[in-house]
Amino acid sequence: MSIRIGKASFWHVHAWDYTRQAQEHQSTEIAAVWDENPDRGRKAAGELGVPYYERLADMLAQEGLDAVIVDAPTNLHKEVIIAAAKAGKHIFTEKVVAPTLQEVQEIMDEVAKSRVKFAVSLPRLNDGYTLAIQDVLGQGLLGKITYVRVRLSHNGAIANWLPEHFYNLEQCGGGALIDLGCHPMYLTRLFLGQEVTGVSANFGYMTGKEVEDNAVVTLYTESGAIGVVEAGFVNSHSPFTVEVHGTEGTILFGTPEDKLLLKSNLAADTGKSWTELPCPDNCESAFEQWVHHIQNDTFATANVQAAVELTRLMEAANRSAQEGRVIQPKELSW
Repeated sequence: MSIRIGKASFWHVHAWDYTRQAQEHQSTEIAAVWDENPDRGRKAAGELGVPYYERLADMLAQEGLDAVIVDAPTNLHKEVIIAAAKAGKHIFTEKVVAPTLQEVQEIMDEVAKSRVKFAVSLPRLNDGYTLAIQDVLGQGLLGKITYVRVRLSHNGAIANWLPEHFYNLEQCGGGALIDLGCHPMYLTRLFLGQEVTGVSANFGYMTGKEVEDNAVVTLYTESGAIGVVEAGFVNSHSPFTVEVHGTEGTILFGTPEDKLLLKSNLAADTGKSWTELPCPDNCESAFEQWVHHIQNDTFATANVQAAVELTRLMEAANRSAQEGRVIQPKELSW
């Protein structure tokens, strides 16, 4: 039986990407559209050949609807996701779940109560280079981790291809960091492999937007290992870059080619040269995993934990930039 999905907004730049995933998956179909922007919603529904609903509640009331994909403005996530959970619909959402940990708590409480299947798009957790780096870390080839740096940047704010609403502080909850920097943030936290005890952020406003278009965040840990998260909307040729350094070795990706390079004192050549490692194929996308959870009555526990931690670190970074101090994530309410 096909899982019938309602599309809750086409606000996000990746909204049509998730729509296509649902159309192309053998077990899912897009069956309805709601959008807080009626003109955009009607147009999308017309292109998809499905009904458009003026009110979210009316779409969620459809008995034949099993699930929703949420691509609404970030500041509407709590309202939309809680409504979907109360209606008994499974939920797949774009990151971040919500701008604050308090909002995430309210969302997760309702999701847990309804026992719907909930998953968040954190796509780079499933990429081959991430899997390969985790394997190297699991083998202990880098020794004790000392420093992690992940950078992701594009030229959206200077080439003017980002939609204007991506610079709306109220809707987005931030700029380059909360949008693009989500990916470096959850990867840096993953590769550090330990709790973050302090967060320090600095934002730049090169194009004079309401939100930051240039950002760097430093993550501190009890062991002394440091993580650096970088994101920007103002760079024309900045490669996606990963560096993980340890007491016994270093692994690099994207500097600038998409190659994974390892030098380790514990490798067969005792660190005499850089060795290119193969990257495995990507594992199942978050969307595919969500579908399997619906079909098998299981829960995306690790995915949700990573998403909650992402909001915790994002909120801490935003507060650090606003207050000009290091924020301890444990300060945030849960």
